[in-house]
Amino acid sequence: MIQRDFTQLEKRLNLKFSNLDRINQAFIHKSYVNEYKTGELANNERLEFLGDAVLELVSTKHLFTQYPHHNEGDMTAYRSALVKGKHLAQVARELGIGEYLFLSRGEERSGGREKSYILANTMEALIGAVYLDEGYEAAEKMIQTFILTQLDNIISEGLHIDAKSHLQELSQERENFTPYYELIKQEGPDHDKIFTMGVYIKDNLIAQGKGSSKQKAENSAAENALEKLQWNNKQ
Repeated sequence: MIQRDFTQLEKRLNLKFSNLDRINQAFIHKSYVNEYKTGELANNERLEFLGDAVLELVSTKHLFTQYPHHNEGDMTAYRSALVKGKHLAQVARELGIGEYLFLSRGEERSGGREKSYILANTMEALIGAVYLDEGYEAAEKMIQTFILTQLDNIISEGLHIDAKSHLQELSQERENFTPYYELIKQEGPDHDKIFTMGVYIKDNLIAQGKGSSKQKAENSAAENALEKLQWNNKQ
């Protein structure tokens, strides 16, 4: 495995990495380790676990201090929207995270560098690596600069509202029908399943979504359906 050149990423993040091996690890997808059987090489899942916790703490602190008149329910919804995979994947694309990934040949061929769930998980792993490499303040600044700046847009567009609940409410209001979800396909080994769920209204397939669980795939399908239908409460 080669060491990535992080010069451009450092410029984008306005950081100077100290431990390049640790940063490198943030981009090692488990498919790469499984394929090349490099037992001494760790994938990025532990860093992802750490980064998820750091992201949640920084987001919670920001909401608590910047939205003093909002209740717990509102702040929980805002935080959920900030840390959800779709938002993190968007940030990862803007930072060019995909170009640094280490993937198996199969994952590479299937477009792994653009898969939202891989990009979102890698974004969390990078946060974890920056936290260990540069400390809490550096990780907080990165999160504030690239993730929390979208909060006003999330609130104004209603993206903090649970997609499945929102779709159900609007579908009942406009079509007098409750959406339902069906499994379209599942791929991958047992330890790394990817589910594709479809959301239907009046037996019409409206949209599909993918995720590492059926619940996540349903949420993704609901989000895609809302985007496709362009429904909102103002119409």
